[in-house]
Amino acid sequence: MTAAKTVRIDNIAKSGIDKAKLDILRTRARKEVEEGLLPSVQFAVARSGEIVWSEAIGAAGIETLYPIFSCTKAVLASAAWLLIQEGQLDKDEHVVDVIPEFATNGKHEVRVADLFLHTAGFPMAPFRPLDWDEREKRIARFAQWRLNWPTRERYEYHPSSSMWVVAEIIERKTGQDFRTFIHERILDPLRLNDLFVGLPDSQNYRVATLEMVGDPLTSEDYARLNLPEPPETEVTPDAILSFNRPDIRAVGVPGGGALATAAALALFYQALLHGGANGGDRVWTRRTLEFGLKVISGDYKEQLTGVPVNRSLGVIISGDERRNFRGFGHTNSEKAFGHGGAGGQIAWADPRTGLSFAYVTNGHDRNPLRMGRRGVSLSTKAAALAT
Repeated sequence: MTAAKTVRIDNIAKSGIDKAKLDILRTRARKEVEEGLLPSVQFAVARSGEIVWSEAIGAAGIETLYPIFSCTKAVLASAAWLLIQEGQLDKDEHVVDVIPEFATNGKHEVRVADLFLHTAGFPMAPFRPLDWDEREKRIARFAQWRLNWPTRERYEYHPSSSMWVVAEIIERKTGQDFRTFIHERILDPLRLNDLFVGLPDSQNYRVATLEMVGDPLTSEDYARLNLPEPPETEVTPDAILSFNRPDIRAVGVPGGGALATAAALALFYQALLHGGANGGDRVWTRRTLEFGLKVISGDYKEQLTGVPVNRSLGVIISGDERRNFRGFGHTNSEKAFGHGGAGGQIAWADPRTGLSFAYVTNGHDRNPLRMGRRGVSLSTKAAALAT
């Protein structure tokens, strides 16, 4: 067992948070660090636009930055919502009408909504992150992509491919680098100084080094547990650990390359709850948030579990019947929304209580069942904090 260093910010006075329940959450968050599995974690709880509690455990500080992987998708989605809010983009618009070079190999039927719903049909389309800043290379890559199955035939999670296209759409519609647009229109107005899409070199000293931890399950383990073995994806150990490289962090991979503190991530979700009110200004209108958080995934179901995917234009909604546990807990309301990330990163907000919760770690657990159970346990305890 290793000693777990703890650094925290305490602001629970008048927050309506049950201190005894918070102690239960804190104990659970410390567990795998104290057992020596995870090198460090941060978690944060926010309400009414403010951090209520933020804590760093293990070999990290409260200002340490973590790669948040697919939690990034909610940030990209919120940028697209701004374009829709301003009449520059329609969710039913065909991608080829924005990116004519995309109209190859049967991709002409892909619509903007398909990119967010993971129904586009090219879940494993390859893209080298360092090619992004060379426009000719990225356009050539889009043209090379082929469909694995007809667009909208089924749901299959696109770990990164579809978000590269979203980033290109943002650039074509605004004339700005997508990273600049996100920072100028969302992160800077919200004063989220510890959330980065495209990390400046000057901030690399703050980033927790990623590690692979635990042992992976074998085919025999899955058979013994009577569980389907998940398919191989591009989310390999090499791909995960590449985010230890400053040049990869600088790209701001739109499907999974943002870096943040848990507190900044929790505050981002507070903005999604409240429209981003900050000194009288709003980033998103209430109408835009209602649109962006409405389930539009119809009858699509998870391939392995058969559970409804419950997706809006970019985030997951927990749902009630046959609940989606991708980052949510048993005590989240059916309207809770968010998006987790590889390695067990958690981020959500719950309109019922006004709480938002974020949990980040630099220990990428090779055991997906243990990682999933951890997420459900942490979110169940966090969602129950409001008195």
